[in-house]
Amino acid sequence: MAKDTQKCAPAGAVYGLGLIGAAIYFISVATSFWMGVLGFLKAIVWPVFLVLEAFKELAP
Repeated sequence: MAKDTQKCAPAGAVYGLGLIGAAIYFISVATSFWMGVLGFLKAIVWPVFLVLEAFKELAP
């Protein structure tokens, strides 16, 4: 089980750094407290937006 966990570690680190970066960006451009809260929630699910945009570009 330890071997499987170590294989996934880099993906977790990338997601963690992406979460921090996205949170900083979305909160810094927020115009109010609730927009900041919404920005933090967006930062949690930023990979969804990334994949959605990628699919839009790849669609025929």
